[in-house]
Amino acid sequence: MPRVLYGREAVLQRTGLAARLIGLAGEGLGRVPYEHGDDPPVVVFTGGRGMGKTALLKQLRDTYRVATPLALLDCDRIEPPADHGPGWTELTGALAELAVQLAPRVTGAKPVQFPRLSLGLVAVASVGWSREDEERAQRDLQRLGPVLSTVDATKGAAANWVTKVLTKLAATFAETAAPLAGLLAEATVETVLEEVFGRMQQKSEGWYGSYRNAGGRGKAGLQQLAIDFEQGGRRRREAEGFLVGALVEDLGQAYRGLTRVGTRRGRPVVLLDNAHGELGRRLVEPILRARHEGRRDKLVVFAASRVREHEGLRHAHRLKLPETAHRAPAPRGDDVTSGILAVDLTPLSPGQTQAAFDRLDPSGRTPADLARGVHRLTGGRPLGVVLLGRAAAEAPRAERPGLTPGALLDLTVELREDAHPVPVAPTLLGALLPQPRLEPFTVLAAAHDEESARLLAHTRLRAENRDGDMALLVRDRLRAEDWAEGPEHFVADPLLRALLLHRLRFEDADHPRHAAWRAVHETLHRHYGRAGAPAAELPYRLFHELALGRTEDAVTHLRTTFPEPDVVGWLGRLRFVASAPYPREASSGGPDPRRAAALGRPDGRGPVPLPDGLDADATALHLSVRRLLHAVWLLTDPLALPDEEVTEKLAHELRQLSGRHLTGNSPLWDAATHWPRDIHAWRRPSLPPGRQDGV
Repeated sequence: MPRVLYGREAVLQRTGLAARLIGLAGEGLGRVPYEHGDDPPVVVFTGGRGMGKTALLKQLRDTYRVATPLALLDCDRIEPPADHGPGWTELTGALAELAVQLAPRVTGAKPVQFPRLSLGLVAVASVGWSREDEERAQRDLQRLGPVLSTVDATKGAAANWVTKVLTKLAATFAETAAPLAGLLAEATVETVLEEVFGRMQQKSEGWYGSYRNAGGRGKAGLQQLAIDFEQGGRRRREAEGFLVGALVEDLGQAYRGLTRVGTRRGRPVVLLDNAHGELGRRLVEPILRARHEGRRDKLVVFAASRVREHEGLRHAHRLKLPETAHRAPAPRGDDVTSGILAVDLTPLSPGQTQAAFDRLDPSGRTPADLARGVHRLTGGRPLGVVLLGRAAAEAPRAERPGLTPGALLDLTVELREDAHPVPVAPTLLGALLPQPRLEPFTVLAAAHDEESARLLAHTRLRAENRDGDMALLVRDRLRAEDWAEGPEHFVADPLLRALLLHRLRFEDADHPRHAAWRAVHETLHRHYGRAGAPAAELPYRLFHELALGRTEDAVTHLRTTFPEPDVVGWLGRLRFVASAPYPREASSGGPDPRRAAALGRPDGRGPVPLPDGLDADATALHLSVRRLLHAVWLLTDPLALPDEEVTEKLAHELRQLSGRHLTGNSPLWDAATHWPRDIHAWRRPSLPPGRQDGV
């Protein structure tokens, strides 16, 4: 089934960014005028995990692979061959894989041959061979068979050329007491030229005459290439960069070469996933450098980077995805990296999220606000939207009318027809945070800042701390994954924090006691309630009271501080305390208990006792604050859905409180007007009420 990439039309539509760079329309593959002429930028799609980078690259592959030479490479998944020699690196392995993918015949054009790259890979493969280990040389040579098959499929796939190379190597070893990489490279290259290359391809050796110290002699260049590769460090990087150039030159020759001008439609395409790492940089930088020096090529590169503020993007021209729909300016500056167009993948809009839900569940039996609630929880992150949308569509029909974003996390979803359904929350968490040990992230998700994270690390993660300050290690790993940071939570992203807290509560194998959840929140509750703790830390203690299911201390505090003149501060404390995670039960069904408390109705558990010594006026205030706290707690919970009756009750309670306050009635009255508006707009209640930059 073709992927539906909501919000990605700017790249894939008929005259979108990809069509203008490749020269072929995404639909129908008709010709499209080239943007940027013969100097296209390297396009880097930036966005965190789950933003759809991989899906977008795969859709580009599926759209164009029948029309033009194309390769898709995941830079994080270059598997080293077993027992490889020192002539193999991640980069040489990547180049071999790219050549094999780019070679096959496409519509109306011959296969692409890679003679220059083949010779370079043959030369560097000889590094480290010795007369005592002929088997290693044989294995390394046989691994080059697929690349050599792009030059001559019959000869490259045969084994006789390997035997002849080994024979010549044996003679070379016999003739020298101290075999050098250059001599072995020359012997290997000579045999490959004779046994695999035809007369026309043999001329490709001359391209290496431009390598350093070669003096225009191809064999000398290949010898020097092998020597530099063996040396390592900067010299190896130079040799690897020249090999990248060999791949690009072979592609260029396929468009010049023997084919009549115009017989190839569109430019060749290389798609690099996870290109923010070292390998991605080593593949892209030589292309950028050559273009910066004025050498033109035919290659279109689309890469994906999880890290937006990457050092390699420091001089890139930046645009947001929708801005590239019709034009994508990328002026080249003085720096090499100015040849990059960095395109920020934007989140899905609420409308696009609703469209995804409608497509996945045409019956529409889920709550009308469910898609919008999922958008609030996920921030429009496509991976989360699609996975939760599929979970909603696959939920039992009887359960669909009562679904909430939190209930979706408790479900299972079928990702493949040939596999059992998988639990939603762990699956989504594993995709967004693929770490070998999730326990530290799970525990520290309850923290507010580095101090409280360090406290949890020392008390709840003693064994983990042997590797260093676990709080700082987790912080640095989140930064490396480009997760957002914020002032109120150690794990700032709402979706990631919700998933980690879901794991903390439901995956401790201690249901229904939820021992891990209680232990973590009790630890922070004691910390913020310790003797001598600053008064400013009291809301944090009350926050964890709510996370433990206890609300009366928070109600009492808000009642006793209500008369104070700083009403905006009081509203801020109310808003913060009510942002605590609700200690819900998985798949409990039925109405949320907070709803009954907010509406002042019995919930079946009996009346909540009042503090002693309250007169009638204080009792009325206490009950009003209790209803207000539960209303805000429910209405701002990203795992719940807004409730119109509770929203009206929120406004009513704020208006009543406005009449009670002697001096600060104006902010309370404004909150009664603006907080329902904020909730209807799926925003956090604003402070001061109605001030949009305070949201």
